[in-house]
Amino acid sequence: MPKRFLKTRRDFVATGAAATLFHIVPPHCLSLQGQTPPSDIINFGHIGIGGRGRGFLRPEVNLDKPGPAAGNLGGDGSRTQRPVRSLALCDVDLKRLDDAASRVGGKPRLYKDFRKLLDDKDVDAVVIASPDHWHALMTILACQAGKDVYCEKPACNTIEEGRAMVTAAERYARVVQIGSQGRSQMASFHAKNYIRNGQLGKISKVLCWHYASPDGDWTPDEPAPPEIDYELWLGPARSMPYNKKHTHGQFRWLIDFGGGQIRDRGAHVMSIANWIMECDAKGPVSIDASGDPPRDGMYDSAVTMQVTYEFKDPDWTLVWAQPGETSKELDARYGAVYHGDKGKLTVTLGDGQGTSTEQKAKDYKASIDGVKVFQSPGHMENFEDCIRTRQKPIMHMEAGHRVASLCVLGNVAFQLRRKLEWDWKTERVVNDDEANRMLSRPGRGPWSL
Repeated sequence: MPKRFLKTRRDFVATGAAATLFHIVPPHCLSLQGQTPPSDIINFGHIGIGGRGRGFLRPEVNLDKPGPAAGNLGGDGSRTQRPVRSLALCDVDLKRLDDAASRVGGKPRLYKDFRKLLDDKDVDAVVIASPDHWHALMTILACQAGKDVYCEKPACNTIEEGRAMVTAAERYARVVQIGSQGRSQMASFHAKNYIRNGQLGKISKVLCWHYASPDGDWTPDEPAPPEIDYELWLGPARSMPYNKKHTHGQFRWLIDFGGGQIRDRGAHVMSIANWIMECDAKGPVSIDASGDPPRDGMYDSAVTMQVTYEFKDPDWTLVWAQPGETSKELDARYGAVYHGDKGKLTVTLGDGQGTSTEQKAKDYKASIDGVKVFQSPGHMENFEDCIRTRQKPIMHMEAGHRVASLCVLGNVAFQLRRKLEWDWKTERVVNDDEANRMLSRPGRGPWSL
């Protein structure tokens, strides 16, 4: 079992009882002179701090400044009223862990095993930015430990995982936000406001486009570098030799770890579609897929792909296409066009690159008795607000599961090369035992649901 704290930096924080015997209580602990009392601070633990995870780190909070000034920026540039700090950091790569500690400053608590971070009673909420195959177990265990969770997309790798995550969030009354942040960007608000108020009429289809996945790489396997606990990195996924093109930033192109473009950017583009079409609690009735697998190389996710999802009540069609046909109205590498009987609207991107839509949607103002669309202050800001209010965030766990289900089912239909009839209420493929076996995975060693 890894040690509770990993001594990877000088002057590492003391952890023994002796370190707490004598302690001068600073003014902020008494909430004097407008300082922020510790009870008002959200203490974050960060699991996975390379790449995307690095962007969530918060510099050390100066508690001797007034509360709002120590907080984070809201979506409109204002300060939220509850400051946050990165109290604890966790990664299986000790180089990344050391780098993150330097970025945060002060003396954050450092862990290699995420379970030890979850044992930390001072951590209020966790940000999970691990590779996709870890999202489900980490989220479930965090809920059990009483932590609220911000988990990067896609929510899960299988249907079974997603439903277990929903159950855990509900059973332990946890706030869970899935990191498809496009819903919290202004262009998505403008698009939904425009569409839900009838400006396109009845929507019949949403056509997504995205560029193809990589193909043709044959990087040889090699021993894992000493700073990476590769066995812990693998966790619930099937065992395979270490390869730098399977791990940091490259895991997405393997079904076991990531699942290709459809599970990566599809979890952004189709998240916005589900939100606009109000399908956060339901799913399609059929899924049909075609495309080209890798011709050569070390990856197994689709290179080109078209997946058609049919929805009922109301009836509409969602198409994921890579590469697909790009929008004529807005130039972007990926996005979606919403087609109604009164016109169409383009919404591009939907991730950290930003979101855009056409000027007609930006200029539109709903009437006073029109449909009211929730406007998020920002994705992380919305999560932090919900930690305080205990309301559901804009990309709550059920919504995240339903979007991830689209991605999972698209891959299953592609692998089986046949149309799937989907019962979204029972979350089973109708009369297809082989497909249903692909909706879960056995896990590995101690890492299973």
